[in-house]
Amino acid sequence: MFKRRDRRPILKIALDFLWPKGGWTRAFQYIQHRLQRLPDTPVRIARGILIGVFCTFTPFYGLHFVFAALFAKLLNANVLAALLGTFFGNPLTYFPIGVVSLQMGNFLLGRSLSVDPYGRSFGGKFLDAWSDLKHNLHALFNEDIADWSNLYVFYHEFFFPYMIGGVLPGLLAGTIFYYISLPIIIAYQKRRKGALKEKLLFLKKKKSRVNRERR
Repeated sequence: MFKRRDRRPILKIALDFLWPKGGWTRAFQYIQHRLQRLPDTPVRIARGILIGVFCTFTPFYGLHFVFAALFAKLLNANVLAALLGTFFGNPLTYFPIGVVSLQMGNFLLGRSLSVDPYGRSFGGKFLDAWSDLKHNLHALFNEDIADWSNLYVFYHEFFFPYMIGGVLPGLLAGTIFYYISLPIIIAYQKRRKGALKEKLLFLKKKKSRVNRERR
């Protein structure tokens, strides 16, 4: 009943994800408009944006919404603003976010981010870890022996450095967005309150004029 009549091919879905209809500029403008109109204090909204942006620097892809909502609840921030803030992570920003986080993580851990020309690439190790995960899940229900070696390699070389290294740049980016968005939201809410007061005053004058005419 609620399915699309014209089923989109997989390539079209992928292209829409990488480049939404109207472009990313229009998408960002829509998010900005939604953030400004949230019915909450500017500080709580800006704090939610900080949390959402910070969560995009974590390696928990697919769970950014969940972590943003939890942190927003714990830190008394606007939950919807935190969810909208996670849109800072998108196909245009995930690559630089990942590179910065991995570089920072390896630096903090005293490692060097080098590529082994004779070893598996990042994509290959990710696929190996995913294969191990599926195999180990199946091993719970049959006689296969679980093997965690590829998952350990992926965690040690990528996931853990990413998680550690994303904290500082995530806080920095979130703080920048906090101080940029706070005065904008304050100005917007003041302007909106002024417009509402003018509208109410106009309606009162109109009502009083109608009452006088009836008399």
